[in-house]
Amino acid sequence: MDDPFTPMSFHCEAKDALPQQARAVVELAIAMSPEDTTSARRLPPQPTVSIVIPTMNEAQNLPHVLPLIPRWVHEVILVDGNSSDNTVEVARSLLPGILVLPQQGRGKGAALRTGFAAATGDIIVMIDADGSMNPNEIPAYIGALMTGADFAKGSRFLQGGGTDDMEWFRYMGNLFLTWMVRLGYGGHYSDLCYGYNAFWRRVLHDLNLDADGFEIETQINVRILQARLKISEIPSFESCRIHGVSNLNTLRDGWRVLKTIVSEWLQPRIANAPQKLRHPLLAKWLALAPTQKIAGYAKADQYPVVLIREG
Repeated sequence: MDDPFTPMSFHCEAKDALPQQARAVVELAIAMSPEDTTSARRLPPQPTVSIVIPTMNEAQNLPHVLPLIPRWVHEVILVDGNSSDNTVEVARSLLPGILVLPQQGRGKGAALRTGFAAATGDIIVMIDADGSMNPNEIPAYIGALMTGADFAKGSRFLQGGGTDDMEWFRYMGNLFLTWMVRLGYGGHYSDLCYGYNAFWRRVLHDLNLDADGFEIETQINVRILQARLKISEIPSFESCRIHGVSNLNTLRDGWRVLKTIVSEWLQPRIANAPQKLRHPLLAKWLALAPTQKIAGYAKADQYPVVLIREG
């Protein structure tokens, strides 16, 4: 009689007790056990990730951001907007391998576009340097992209998200602008004016970004909708800026966001996305097709299975 604690006993007995939704996963795990590594050798490498961080006089805040970036990130790009403090020196001392670039042009949008152009990772994550966005949330964004999304958008207003840094008038303005986009472009954004986002680098060519200020985030959001790409919102918590004063001006930048929404609606810059961008599950980074058949089960028992190799 088999030892009930041996792997073979689990394969034969415990499998039958599992819900149907887990059977495909168990069968796949059995097929890729050490006795059969053929499938494991065919797994593609996981995608590389670039983090783009725009900065201007953030030397005091960087120690609360850079050390929290996951070690498996491919590259961190800091775009400096001519800081008058020692932002660059602090960044290099905290992360010796960081790529520091001078900002081309003025404004947050110009800084992000500079970083996007230099990024070499398959995935780009944009995050602020003031300590308000938690780098520990990065895996949630990557997970959304790896399981089918083209664009992973942070939201402070989903279950699990929140903010400690929004006055009532900014909340009302954001709500108004969010609903303008939903009515004008469709989609289901719950938080328009939040810049913690991630996306596959391949979509940049089709977005043709050209905004210079804080409205860059709205331009990205709107053009993603225009391109009919797949969007996944990620609950995110926004903390208060740790040191210094924000460069955001509520009235000025709110007006620029409103103008962006209207101008993009009157003169769309983006045509429908190419077919290859509408089916990210076909990307080489996903080991299996979403409905790969597992031998031994009826069609009704098939469930999407995506296996990602850990580094």
